[in-house]
Amino acid sequence: MDIARLPLRKKLALELFRQFRKNESRLHKLNYILWECTLRCNLNCLHCGSDCKKEASVKDMPAADFFRALDQLKGLVNPHKTMIVLTGGEALLRKDLAEIGQELYRRGFPWGLVSNGLWLDWPRLNTLLGAGLQSVTVSLDGLEASHNWLRGSPKSYRNALHAVALLARTSELRYDVVTCANRRNFAELPTLKKQLIQIGVQKWRIFTIFPIGRAAMHEELQLEPPAFRALFDFIRQTRAEGRIKLNYGCEGFLGNYEGEVRDHFFICRAGISIASVLCDGSISACPNLRANFIQGNIYKDNFADVWQNRYAVFRDKSWTKTGICASCRSYRYCEGNGMHLRDEQTGELLFCHLKRLIIAD
Repeated sequence: MDIARLPLRKKLALELFRQFRKNESRLHKLNYILWECTLRCNLNCLHCGSDCKKEASVKDMPAADFFRALDQLKGLVNPHKTMIVLTGGEALLRKDLAEIGQELYRRGFPWGLVSNGLWLDWPRLNTLLGAGLQSVTVSLDGLEASHNWLRGSPKSYRNALHAVALLARTSELRYDVVTCANRRNFAELPTLKKQLIQIGVQKWRIFTIFPIGRAAMHEELQLEPPAFRALFDFIRQTRAEGRIKLNYGCEGFLGNYEGEVRDHFFICRAGISIASVLCDGSISACPNLRANFIQGNIYKDNFADVWQNRYAVFRDKSWTKTGICASCRSYRYCEGNGMHLRDEQTGELLFCHLKRLIIAD
């Protein structure tokens, strides 16, 4: 999809957003920190980017170590405006989750968690709410057979659906449901939408699965070009209906779909406003970014110094103008796609949203 085919108003809006994105990179104000607090998991998902296991070789990070790194950010971040999100693995496998939440709350940080929902029942949720929990993201990947196939457990769908229903009845909590669209569940999305609306869910996000982690071994997880385009038509139509707030995930420039399938134009905030601390202490941008994208380690580096003085690979992305990006006229708006979709060894782009949309034309 050539940028020349975009409406003039959209091109002007994209140019303005391009300047905004440059300014965000220059300021790099940290306001979102993900903590990979465990690599243990109670599921065995086909698309796992972390290759998590029930008994992970990397032990859970002691909470005191994370808090020590967090305290190094004093004066650099405003705790009240900096979200801490616990992820994994499956964060609910940590028995000290409530104590961690209480300590984050004492320090003034709002906090949330990402969960597969398998172990999220009312007693646990109530305990975490008492510890200051403010947000939860739960995955629901289609109807029962499709969800359980992707998640590798016959109990996953039932428990996740129960967790979603609990969240929908908890007024003091921000939450959303995430769905990974793939070939198996694509036709089920309209039915899943009705189900979520019936439960009372107000926010829904759809991601597409790309060839990284375990997903690289399962071609059926990736939508073929016609379905890929149809997905964005479905999202646009659902947003126009106004019955549930649906957003496409944060990765990938989408050409003429920009401004129509999510609340903002494409921007990869990894290393711009988002940092992560991985289970082994590595300092990265988002937990999907490892190896060559790691910027330091809390066990040998000062977190604040790393944030202020490294991350150049995220803030100046001119190095990404290579391969298929080198001659792309949309590069000025995309800057090489989401960072997690670039090969960590070569830097080459693994997946281009725009290319798949063009093939579907």
